[in-house]
Amino acid sequence: MAEITITEADQRRNEAQILDVREDFEVAEGMIPGAIHIPMGELKARLAELDPKVPVIAICRSGNRSARVADALNGAGFTADTMDGGMIAWTRAGLPTT
Repeated sequence: MAEITITEADQRRNEAQILDVREDFEVAEGMIPGAIHIPMGELKARLAELDPKVPVIAICRSGNRSARVADALNGAGFTADTMDGGMIAWTRAGLPTT
């Protein structure tokens, strides 16, 4: 698993699946446009919602949960990275949210 910057994540948004693993109450504060929301605790049951042929960028609030998710996805045959700093860094940089 690679830890990528918010700039790299922004550049790769259109060619990767952005997976937001935060809880519902966290996502209510805003998500990256086009992101797929699957809370970390639901990932195993909802794995079929992700395309294993398309790279995944896992996102959470600060980067801790998404790193664990990216490791698990890589172990399940996906190509997954985590975004350093999470949504805190994304929002601070003024990048778009919905």
